[in-house]
Amino acid sequence: MVGSSWGDPQNPLEPANTNEVQGGKVLDMVFRGLKRYDPKTGEAKDMIAESIESEDSQNFTVKLKDGWKFSNGEDVTAKSFVDAWNYGAHLKNNQKNAYFFGYIEGYDKVHPEKGDATAETLSGLKVVDPKTFTVKLTQKFSTWPETLGYPSFAPLPKAFFDDHAAWLSKPVGNGPYTIKSYQKGSKMELRKWDGYKGDDKAENGGVDLKVYTDNNTAYTDLMAGNLDLVDDVPASQLKNVKSDLGDRYINTPAGIIQTLAFPFYDKKWDKAGAEKVRQGLSRAINREQITDTIFQKTRTPAKDWTSPVLGEDGGYSDSACGEWCEYDAAEAKKLVEEGGGIPGGTLKISYNADTGSHKEWVDAVCNSINRALGNDKACVGNPIGTFADFRSQASQQKLDGAWRAGWQMDYPLIQNFLEPNYYTDASSNDGKYSDKDFDKLINEANGETDAAKAVTKFQDAEKILAKDMPAIPLWYQNGSAGYSDRVSDVALNQFSVPVYEEIKVN
Repeated sequence: MVGSSWGDPQNPLEPANTNEVQGGKVLDMVFRGLKRYDPKTGEAKDMIAESIESEDSQNFTVKLKDGWKFSNGEDVTAKSFVDAWNYGAHLKNNQKNAYFFGYIEGYDKVHPEKGDATAETLSGLKVVDPKTFTVKLTQKFSTWPETLGYPSFAPLPKAFFDDHAAWLSKPVGNGPYTIKSYQKGSKMELRKWDGYKGDDKAENGGVDLKVYTDNNTAYTDLMAGNLDLVDDVPASQLKNVKSDLGDRYINTPAGIIQTLAFPFYDKKWDKAGAEKVRQGLSRAINREQITDTIFQKTRTPAKDWTSPVLGEDGGYSDSACGEWCEYDAAEAKKLVEEGGGIPGGTLKISYNADTGSHKEWVDAVCNSINRALGNDKACVGNPIGTFADFRSQASQQKLDGAWRAGWQMDYPLIQNFLEPNYYTDASSNDGKYSDKDFDKLINEANGETDAAKAVTKFQDAEKILAKDMPAIPLWYQNGSAGYSDRVSDVALNQFSVPVYEEIKVN
């Protein structure tokens, strides 16, 4: 068995109810969907899908491969997907990721913004036969099939609906592992499923996910030989991790960007000239220095609003932010002055104080801004007690000044970095930024059937972000992990999650 560090999931392990990393790790082992993101390239490859075809980028026909089963012996059918998606979308089931089904016709009836649902199922989903179903979207979205590797789109067995409580206590899926046991606060035991149909069978007998509330303790256990894998090396150990582990330390780019977001709901930040202030503040941040000294090179200075893991074909651009992401104290000062100065005289950067050692880098960003502008009161950190309180203030537009923001991709598409964060009234657009031209380009890109043309349109939309600077790109986050000499073939995928099924026990 492989012993790996872990944290208790926030919610029960229903696929459409898991939107955090710890639960996601389990779903990635227990479920397989229509597509799967290649752990090395991020490409969305057909898994259970035999084909997903459309002539108009709005109506899709999905055909399934033969022979796929759930670990309880049930067949994986078109109904397994349609029932799961209808469950995930419906208001009464209160699933965290319901909005992922928002592109499917009829979502507004099963999950209205106000009041009760007026339909039980999505009108855009139809089962044609046991191996075929059709999907109608509310708009053209040519790259929609690429989103289907996200765990929310996993199929569910009949057992999920027949005895929901029993399923929740021991989830049944169709992936390379089955869940043997789970003791909250202690560990989850996963075991290789010999009946698994896919070509990515587990190379080990199973994985024991051990719960740690402090990653320093996990690291100590790894060094003592009591653990095989830590997939979150603590910041305090980054200085000596290379000498501790040598080439058993992994530091690879992940689909995560960190930014500073601004309140466009506050007129002071949404008036003419304010974009110059934001551009000036961006130029006042010495990203190279901060990523080297504080993050020990486990972050990379950002050059756009996406992530390098997308690659150039996928929409990453090392020039989208251009000079605005380059440190230049004199230019920074000039821009801030031209824009009328920082509203209120001081920029407050809010962050949650409970986890993630954000204080260190926020202080470093403020020091950099203060030095560049020659004013030790230009920027101050504003700690907020807990992550929950911080997020609720951000999502209810209660923060003034800037705040730590960022994005971990749901699927490797430029669309996923831009639309949820900057489209008018989008689900994660907490700053309420809005630009008609940006929205228009996003809509056109979504409707574009040629993938390369779609990417070019998304990049045109990104040029508007450089002009308006609704959020300052700071750095891309790397995945960092360390492992024992008892295991080999350890790698992180592009979501910075270990590829558990490839790990071999020596």
